[in-house]
Amino acid sequence: MNIVFLFTGLAFVFCIGWLLSSDRKHIRYKNIAVLLALQLIISFLCLNTSGGVYVLSQISTFFSWLIAQADGGVNFVFGGIVIKEGGFVFFFGVLMPIVFISALVGILNYIKVLPFIIKWTGWLLNKVANMGELESYFAISTAVLGQPEVYLTIKDQIPKLTEQRLYTICTSAMSAVSAAMLASYMKMVPGKYVVVAVFLNILSALIISCIINPYKPEINDKLTEIKRGNEDPFFQVLGTYILDGFKLAITVGAMLIGFVSLVTFLNNTFIALLGTSFVTIIGYVFAPIAFLMGVPSNEILSVGGIMATKLITNEFVAMGILNGAAAGLSAKANAIIAVYLISFANFGTVGIVSGSIKAISEKAGLHVARFSMKLLVGATLASVISATIVGIYF
Repeated sequence: MNIVFLFTGLAFVFCIGWLLSSDRKHIRYKNIAVLLALQLIISFLCLNTSGGVYVLSQISTFFSWLIAQADGGVNFVFGGIVIKEGGFVFFFGVLMPIVFISALVGILNYIKVLPFIIKWTGWLLNKVANMGELESYFAISTAVLGQPEVYLTIKDQIPKLTEQRLYTICTSAMSAVSAAMLASYMKMVPGKYVVVAVFLNILSALIISCIINPYKPEINDKLTEIKRGNEDPFFQVLGTYILDGFKLAITVGAMLIGFVSLVTFLNNTFIALLGTSFVTIIGYVFAPIAFLMGVPSNEILSVGGIMATKLITNEFVAMGILNGAAAGLSAKANAIIAVYLISFANFGTVGIVSGSIKAISEKAGLHVARFSMKLLVGATLASVISATIVGIYF
């Protein structure tokens, strides 16, 4: 039965992708098969072998430890307010650790550890999947660096990229999540799903590009090096990353206040007028998709509502809803929706992507604006692929 849902979920993605494809005659089936095989191998090793389960648990434990280290700085600045209240405060427990993780990313970037990992992992991905050197490099970069910083690593290439190549890098950016966010996500959903989603989403975004946006990769494409590194003094770089992390945390907090309040307002309004909540109504739209992904039929409405909420608002809002509903969902439904949520595929991110590219190149920004809705659909379909594949192991 799980294999049936794997085929139905992937068939749904392929059908939608085929309808949106810019060149249906040249869809890269071979690349799709290789990338899907890689996903199946990775997910099997991570979720269905004792070694993989152990590694994932150790990664989750490590990030939990990092969060505990961040508490030192948070409690010092805010006077131990978390301890005094004796409960969990989202701003301190989830958002503020982003500052510390961002500082670590800055240090690893400065000493060239991250550039080394990105360069050679991207090189290996290109050799296996033949997606293009720049595209493979950028796909790995998006899983380490955040938006809009990741675009700066290829700022010299962006004005020269074709519309097809721009679509690929933008889809990768929306489908992945930055390293600075991982610890925060692990506070809200099981860490093993966060780690698996990071790996799978890199490949899912490239699969979507092969369907919706097929083109022949450059043969002698020059691999772009990360520009940020030893050019500036260490403490200047570190300070910049710390401030960027704080700005990110404040931005996410502001977005959450606005979106959660809006969803609350809509829910209460719809209940008063129609007797049912807004989330329940939009859940009907995504419920058939949840069913095709393998979610048990009695849970598709709940999962569909969370999927729609993530698209309309962001992943943090949806994770908050999932926290309240997780106890009533099966292990399979929890796994599928958790992996689905680990990406930046939402309306707000489309604006960030478009604005970031436009700031680098006006012409490239216009290209992104033209395919913005196709970009949102593609990134959402990438999340569907990752979640569907994870679902076959439950």
